[in-house]
This record gives sequence, structure tokens and C-alpha cells, in this order.
Amino acid sequence: MTAMRTDRAAGYLWRGGLLALLLLLSGCAASPVAREHTTALTPEAVASTGLGGWALDQAAPHEGLNGLALLADGRDAFAVRSLLAARAERRLDIQTYLMGDGITTRALLHRVLEAAERGVTVRLLLDDIGAVGQDARLAALDSHPRIQVRVYNALPLGRDHLATRVLASLPVAGRQHRRMHNKLWLADNALGIVGGRNLGDEYYNANAPRNFADLDLLVMGPVMEPLSRSFDLYWNHGLAQPIGRYRQADPDAWQGLRHRLAAWLEARSDSSYFSALRERYESRSRSRLADALHWGEAEALWDPPGKPARRGRPPLAETMAGQLARRVAPESRLLLVSAYFVPTEAGSRRLQALAESGIEVKVVTNSLEASDIPVVHGAYAPYRAQLLASGVALFELRGDLEADTGLRDESVGSSASVLHIKALGIDQDRLFVGSANADPRSVWWNTEVGVLAESGPLFEDFMAFVTEGASPQQSYALELDARGRLHWLSLIDGRPVHLDREPGSAGARFLAWLSGVLGLEPWL
Repeated sequence: MTAMRTDRAAGYLWRGGLLALLLLLSGCAASPVAREHTTALTPEAVASTGLGGWALDQAAPHEGLNGLALLADGRDAFAVRSLLAARAERRLDIQTYLMGDGITTRALLHRVLEAAERGVTVRLLLDDIGAVGQDARLAALDSHPRIQVRVYNALPLGRDHLATRVLASLPVAGRQHRRMHNKLWLADNALGIVGGRNLGDEYYNANAPRNFADLDLLVMGPVMEPLSRSFDLYWNHGLAQPIGRYRQADPDAWQGLRHRLAAWLEARSDSSYFSALRERYESRSRSRLADALHWGEAEALWDPPGKPARRGRPPLAETMAGQLARRVAPESRLLLVSAYFVPTEAGSRRLQALAESGIEVKVVTNSLEASDIPVVHGAYAPYRAQLLASGVALFELRGDLEADTGLRDESVGSSASVLHIKALGIDQDRLFVGSANADPRSVWWNTEVGVLAESGPLFEDFMAFVTEGASPQQSYALELDARGRLHWLSLIDGRPVHLDREPGSAGARFLAWLSGVLGLEPWL
């Protein structure tokens, strides 16, 4: 008993010493700041805005249906976000997991400040991991009278550097590994964007080393009310804390930020990327924001905002994944596109059963050579043989795509493409686009949001995109021979290629192997 007390006391001393060290390293702690409860615009207020009136006019011939359009090209996804910020009159709500620091983020933040100067109320909700090292910029934004910034599942310690943040997370790792992974862009609660894109150059084809092939869904109509309500639930939840509790700025700090952003962007206004963006922006400004606006039923799905604070795994029925599973019962086809695909034993059995019953099951994910997180690939790899044996078709995006492929942006040179899409196609007319990957992390630990839409033409657009991504010019088709060995089939420089060994570097192979050795699957 005495030994137990001694061990417990030592544990308390260790934690206390660690926290004291972190206080010194971080130089900050939470400060009392008023936290105002706010909600979305009323339907009457939405209708009074330019965007709201435009959306109502577009929907008039399609009573009760939602306007839907895919945003597959990164530059188009940026241009539409920028246009919505420019046209917003009352409210701009932004929810994101990460926020990088590059030309696209700076341009969008400049748009946000311009909107606030026009009288638009801006609410920016960022997962706290994405705020590491960015408190000064976020506090400057928050200093504007019409901009509020909140961080989700925050820690008051170790905020300036990733290393100190990791140290600060150790005593509370059970909760700190759970993150808000949602992505929303809502303008006047009239039009919205939901999908996989965070804020950062790699999501908008502006990053020279590597870009993400991603997908968003532009929505308007009845589905906007529940999407806006989901944002309100997160914004007003106790896990969403004002940035001012961790970093405060001078009341006029936003003016300096706006000036710096404007000067920085002006110096780069003649770049090839911004020239391409201006062309897309002007085209979108004259049109209906999208090349093709389809109409159909749509349902917003999201995880409860308190999910990261739960002890252990939540009941599946209470998660977004559980909600989606109850609505997805394919009769002929299931197309799964996921940047990170970890089916688990239970999920693998489900996919095998569907394939063996005659349903077409196709999965598109990253190859090891394309993956930015090889340990995730290592948790997926052991399931490939049994999936293929049951009739599931597997395609892995290559890591050496040619410059003229649809998933590559020529304006940024020799950048590689990495799949970042999170989408699900069901039968002939249903499509889910959101922030969730097909992995345990999205099911159990992170919070997610998405829209399940029903529209034949929208599904056809998705099919064209998937067909291109799964083509031999862009992906490896996996094959299982009679001896149970895997092969990777593709076309490189127009010639058929048959690989007997998984493509990828030695370092990526080692990390994938280590994932299995350490049993990381439940946390990936």
C-alpha cells in the first residue's frame, strides 16, 4: 500500500513538473474572455441578402430540392470560396481542421477582412492543432470588431511550437488525440461548401512540392439550414474557446494584418497562379458559380460536437459514420474514394459480403509511394488480398503522375499529387461528400461533417471523376494471382507496367511495416 502511494505521488510530481515546464516554455495560460452565444441567420434574414435571393431564384423551378455541384479542381474551389466571401453581406462561417500559411490562405484571409469591413460578421472555428504557432495571427483577426475566432479542443500550454504542444498533450493524451476534422464554408447561410479541403496551398493546387487531389460539394437550398445548425452547435459548444483566452492582441492589430496581407499579395499579383485564379474568378462571377448546377435531395450529417470529450469510443449509432451506415444499403454499386483507407476486420468483412453478393465494389485510395502518411497505408495493406479475393476492385493512385493528368496542376510545375478525397458513391444516383476518411479515426475519434445527396446527374459527374482517377494513366490496378501474390498494373509513358513489388521508397516501406508491428490500426 505504501509503495502504491509512493508511485502515485511520484506520478503527480512528474505531471506537475511537466506542466510547470510547459508553462515556462509556452509563456501563456488561459485568460478570462467573454464567450458570446451566437446562431445562424433566420430564414427571413437569409432571403434578404443578395446570395439568399439568388439561391431562391435558382431554386424556384425546383421546389423543395437542393442545388448541388462538385468542385474538383483546386483553383475552382479557391475561386468559389473567394467569390462567396466577396458577395457575403451578413455572415461568413468558416470551420476547418488546418490553416496553413501560403498564398491561398493569405488571399482568403484578406477577403475575410474585406468582408468584415463591409459589415459582414465572420466566425472562424479552427481545430486547436491547426492553431499551433498561429496565435498571433488569429488574435489579430479576432481583434476586428466583426470577426470572432475560436479554437476547438484547446490546450493553454505549449501553443507556440509543435514540440511543446506534443509535450503538453501527454498528460491528457486520451482526449487530445481527438480532433475536430470538419470543413465548412458558409456564406449568408445561403450557400455552402462541404468536403475535404482545409485552408492551405496544397488544397488549391498552389503548392510546388505536392498538391492534394480533393473534392468539395457546393450546396444551396433546404440542406443549408441543418448545415448552418451544425456549425452553431460546434461554435457554441464548450470545447470551442475564444482565441483571446490564449492570446490577446491590440484592438487595432487587424489593421496591421490587413496591410501586411495586401502588400504581400500585391507583390505577387502577376504570378501565373493568380493570373489563372483571376480568370476562374471572373468566369464564376458571371456564371452560376459552377459549371453544372444539379438539383436533388440532400441531407446534412455530422458528429455530435462533444465527441472528443467522451470517455472511450462512442456508440456507433451516435456517430456520423453510424448515421451514414444506416442510410447506405447499396443494391448494385458502391464506390469508395478515401485518402486514408483502413477498413478494419469488420469493415473488410462487410465489403467482401457486398462483393460476393454481386454488388460492384470499387475502392480508390493512395498507393504507398503517393501516401503522405505511410503508417496508415501499413494498416490498410494486410486487407488487400482478402478484399481482392472476394471481388472488391482496388485502385491506388500513383505517386509519379504525369504533368498533363487531370489530378495535376500545370501552373505549379512538377508537383506531385496525393489523393485527399473523402467520398462515397451508391448505386446510380446517391453520393456522399464530406470530411471523413474510411478509417477508425474518422469513425471513433475525430468529428466529421458531410452531405448525402441524391441526384443522377451529380452522380454522373462523380463517376467521370472516379473513372479518370482509377485509369491506368493515374493509378495502379491491384491484381491477385493464383498463388495469392499482389501485382500492380498501370500505364507509364503509354506502356503497360506490371510490378511484382509494391512501389514506394525504403523509408515508406519501413514506416508501413512499423505500423503493423506497433498495432496502430485502432488509432489511425
